[in-house]
Amino acid sequence: MEPDCVFCKIASGALSAPKFHEDEWCVAFPDIEPKAPTHVLIVPKEHRASTAEIDAASEPLVGHLVAVAAALARERGLNHGYRLVLNTGADAGQTVPHLHLHLLGGRPLGDMG
Repeated sequence: MEPDCVFCKIASGALSAPKFHEDEWCVAFPDIEPKAPTHVLIVPKEHRASTAEIDAASEPLVGHLVAVAAALARERGLNHGYRLVLNTGADAGQTVPHLHLHLLGGRPLGDMG
């Protein structure tokens, strides 16, 4: 845990947040600035700044994050589609330096191109 990391604090329970999912690897909670009707963050409990710190040994963790996102999408009835986003670094829009997966849905999200 990084002592100044807001996501580490939420994952450890030091900061309160409504949790949609929690297991030994990750926690999921609503984004405080939602970009869609459904905007959930899936955050690993182990601190990693971004996907830049992911290697082959991290594959089980990353796969688990995606599986949790898919389960949450099903629970929320996102049957017409949803978007998963992993931002890496400030130029990509990452504002919290802790790896996290965004689950967005509940409306047409359009083309990003």
